[in-house]
Amino acid sequence: MFSRYKKPERPQAGGAPKRSAATGGGLEDGILSAPPPKKAPAPKAKAAEPAKAPAAAPASAAPSDKERKRKERLSEIKTELHKELLDNLNLGALESATEKDLRSEITDISSEFLTNRDVVLTREERLFLNQELYDEVKGLGPLEPLLQDESVNDILVNGPQQVFVERAGKLELTDVTFKDERHLLRIIDKIVSAVGRRVDEQNPHVDARLTDGSRFNAMVPPIAVDGSLVSIRKFKKDKLGINELVSFGAFSEEMAAYLQAAVATRLNVIVSGGTGSGKTTTLNALSSFIDDAERILTIEDTAELQLQQTHVGRMESRPANVEGKGAVSQRDCLKNALRMRPDRIIVGETRGEEVIDMLQAMNTGHDGSMTTIHANSARDGISRLENMVAMAGIEMPLKAIRSQIASAVNLLVQASRLQDGSRRMVSITEITGMEGEVISMQEVFRYERLGLAPDGKIIGRFNATGVRSHYAERFRQWGYDLPASIYEPWSD
Repeated sequence: MFSRYKKPERPQAGGAPKRSAATGGGLEDGILSAPPPKKAPAPKAKAAEPAKAPAAAPASAAPSDKERKRKERLSEIKTELHKELLDNLNLGALESATEKDLRSEITDISSEFLTNRDVVLTREERLFLNQELYDEVKGLGPLEPLLQDESVNDILVNGPQQVFVERAGKLELTDVTFKDERHLLRIIDKIVSAVGRRVDEQNPHVDARLTDGSRFNAMVPPIAVDGSLVSIRKFKKDKLGINELVSFGAFSEEMAAYLQAAVATRLNVIVSGGTGSGKTTTLNALSSFIDDAERILTIEDTAELQLQQTHVGRMESRPANVEGKGAVSQRDCLKNALRMRPDRIIVGETRGEEVIDMLQAMNTGHDGSMTTIHANSARDGISRLENMVAMAGIEMPLKAIRSQIASAVNLLVQASRLQDGSRRMVSITEITGMEGEVISMQEVFRYERLGLAPDGKIIGRFNATGVRSHYAERFRQWGYDLPASIYEPWSD
């Protein structure tokens, strides 16, 4: 109910009230940062700590070539040791071996190897070497520390010598490298073979899901010109709800109250935004308003949604195998889902011909369904839906397509990653019907940019547009009688 999101009290005297301006912050690929100014000091201090650590390492290594030569030496030793491990480890027993036993065996083989070759290493170097060997055997080699780093959202590999990560919405180059292209290809093959896929010259690109749920994509030569390309979107185990997103400054309490009413009263919602704008996190948070008694079916290319309801059926599409058979598309899953008595259908991302089935589902008794699309604004989102219908090969007049969209979709929620790396919900727009051959829309809430702080953070605020919701009566009938004041804009 609205009582969970009480609107800040307006002063009795002293003129028009102001909403506090927010600098920076927002969704960081599912993680939020930098709440509004009054709460900013604490989160900023926390966010700064992990970000400084990677920068310190290159600085300390810069004064001389000593550190570089040390790394090259360790790399050569590790390569020889890895061959020694392959010769001596019982590979068949790796799956059943405990971590303690495997680490112990690696340490024994490593110590014997170093002793036989009169190689002297410090204790720290031995520990570092043994950890890297363990990562090579059981993990993903040089990528393993980045996967374990909670501050990293995305890992982007451009060939064996260049690995970038995204932290707090910003890309930065790491000092992580692979020995050569063969080393990188071996790690890629290790990932894809674990999920029954193959990548080579004939199948040079692949999508997969890591065991922790992270999304993996790779392209190898000859398609990748300067070395294999890898991108990993890390799976966030922390489930952020509406309350957390509000407290972190992703959107306002008024917007949260409105969205609670919209989802609970079964409006069909599309979350729109660019890559990495926080669409999936927003969808996860909105789903928390669905009644626990409802049957929900989710359909995704890569399973990322983390719904908290009891009755959830999850489906994941599947590409064709090496023989070109066995593909199961999102559209196949969606068609089958309609026969499984769902109350709501949630599609992780609509990007192709499945849009037809999604719109039909929204129009035929599956109210409250949700999906995400790639678009830069609400109006662009409508155009994107029109284009996807056309791409599906359905020959329909444009007016008929727009009429279908207008009757199926009720709400477009626009998420955006701003230039300072912050993510915010920048617009909530209702679809109110058709005017002639044009879909009529009205924006209810928006994020207003006010300027730029000296540290490069965007200063802005959330505000209502002054337009009363087209669905206000529907909200009232369902028991969500939102006060008219939440639609009133706050003046300066």
